[in-house]
Amino acid sequence: MPTYTPPLRDMQFVMHEVFHVTDEFKAIPRYAEVDVDTVNAVLQEAGKFAAEVAFPLNISGQTGGCRLDPATHEGATPKGFKEAYQQYVQGGWAALSCAPEYGGQGLPYAVTQCLYEMLNSANQAWTMYPGLSHGAYEALHAHGTDEQKKTYLPKLTSGEWTGTMCLTEPHCGTDLGLLRTKAEPVGDGTYRITGNKIFISAGEHGFTSNIVHLVLARLPDAPKGSKGISLFVVPKFKVNADGSLGERNAIYCTALSTRWASTATPPARSAWTAPWAPWWASPTRAWPRCS
Repeated sequence: MPTYTPPLRDMQFVMHEVFHVTDEFKAIPRYAEVDVDTVNAVLQEAGKFAAEVAFPLNISGQTGGCRLDPATHEGATPKGFKEAYQQYVQGGWAALSCAPEYGGQGLPYAVTQCLYEMLNSANQAWTMYPGLSHGAYEALHAHGTDEQKKTYLPKLTSGEWTGTMCLTEPHCGTDLGLLRTKAEPVGDGTYRITGNKIFISAGEHGFTSNIVHLVLARLPDAPKGSKGISLFVVPKFKVNADGSLGERNAIYCTALSTRWASTATPPARSAWTAPWAPWWASPTRAWPRCS
């Protein structure tokens, strides 16, 4: 029977005896109280989760795989994956390095990196489900409007919602300058997104009540190439002013990629006709205000 042994001693050696990270933390006000005992305690529990919860799911992930209902476009994940995600959320792992003002624990990224090294080593397929949420969180935290931060960051921090990135398309490959997904202004500050995206890891699942997609699209008057790409926040379900979920956006998973090493997280192919998408980008820059 295969097992996974977390490399705790190796991590502790590198962090405490090579880099002396807690000494560095003391120079950063928000991390000043993070000491060796705190780091070691988090690593110990993270290792337990990776070895005892995530690792055993490799079997169901490879033997069961994911399934898509072509009628409802809802996806089913391997046995035990959803329950493991619930344990992940209940344990506070989703919030480990997120900002306290959004419900996060505010621990250094170095600690979170150790968590994810163990999770990816133990079960890379399962780890992709919560893993994409961190990218959505960081992008919104760095560049989102105050309203977007208030709407999405607490839910992404808690793990109540997950996030994705919807970048490439069937004809693009790695050249995103060729993308054809369109974003047309509706007139009320929102945009109608139409097009198709592929390779969307964790693009459809039943873990959470909502999925926040960050979608690259092109405005009608945008220049050609990558300089004409804009970024949009497109939730699976619209979010009402009071934070409750409204009607579903017209976003559907149409297929799962079959030529993939992992059957437990095959990238989704999605069709988009999303009539509600807050615009969050400069029309002349891909990933605005990032360099």
